[in-house]
Amino acid sequence: MPNAPRYAIACPTSMGVRITPEERQSVHTSSLFRMTSTSAESNVLNIASSLGHECLVLTKFIEGSPVSLFLQSELRARNIRFEGISVPQGGPWGYRHQFNIADSGFGLRGPRVWNDRAGEVGRTLSMDEFDTERIFGQEGVAILHLSGLIAALSPETAVFCAELAKRAKGYGTRISFDLNHRASFWKGRERTLREVFHQIASISDILIGNEEDFQLALGIQGPEAGGKDLAAKIDGFKGMIDQARAAYPCARYFATTLREVENANEHLWGAILSADGVFFVEQPRRIPVLDRIGGGDGFTGGLLYGVYRGWEPEACLRFGWACGALAVTDRNDYATPADEEQVWSIYSGNARVKR
Repeated sequence: MPNAPRYAIACPTSMGVRITPEERQSVHTSSLFRMTSTSAESNVLNIASSLGHECLVLTKFIEGSPVSLFLQSELRARNIRFEGISVPQGGPWGYRHQFNIADSGFGLRGPRVWNDRAGEVGRTLSMDEFDTERIFGQEGVAILHLSGLIAALSPETAVFCAELAKRAKGYGTRISFDLNHRASFWKGRERTLREVFHQIASISDILIGNEEDFQLALGIQGPEAGGKDLAAKIDGFKGMIDQARAAYPCARYFATTLREVENANEHLWGAILSADGVFFVEQPRRIPVLDRIGGGDGFTGGLLYGVYRGWEPEACLRFGWACGALAVTDRNDYATPADEEQVWSIYSGNARVKR
């Protein structure tokens, strides 16, 4: 890898569109919707790309599709480069991009999300579609970020992500893996996916996930999911991370978020980071929520931004916490910081007007 890599962060992903009702209304009662580009992995990149660092998504498109053109335009507007072949749709019942239909919830009415991924073109990603020697060996990538969502999307993407991580690691790229376990993706494939996730985690430098992710994706025992009083569960999270460190000694960073939902408009938000065996804890604090979807991706993006910049672990954790808090104030499912100062102001609780 070059001494100064071109890309701060790169990721494989399957791009899609998110359709959200206006004014926090329910999907089933709405007639007016807003459409944006989305994927968990590109959402993570949005922190670094917004702050002026070049990022790259490896994906796939459909020839002549207006949705593909929309996604490409959105990625350009977000300062995210993309590479990926375009393939014929194959008729009305052929390939397409995923549709994520979601409302934001309000008060005691929680958000509801409906994913429609039939025929998703990103399920067919393969290594022969990308010039990895050029991308990782010549241009250079500081961090390759993978998500359990894309790794578990299909048998093809599982093979693709495992091989991509291995090849990137060979060029000196650091590997970030957000486990992101989804039961519907794993049904009937538990044994195969556990092995794939183990392969990726074994060469990862950064492992991220909540209590369910570590337990269900990697078999690491931890605290029970859900419940109240997250602060009281921190010791349980630390124990889980200690087990993960023993199982995956190549990783330097282990991170998890802490969330308690008081209502759709207000959460308690915290995070834990283990860096070289030393724990850093951001105690849960109350934050206002416009749309909770993407808060975890914002945290991951902020954390990786700090790692890329070479910050001390505590600063990485704080920046990640604040980027997650920023993401849930936006109707998009990704955070778009104006500058680093805005993020640090969120961390310090400074909401005063800036003129």
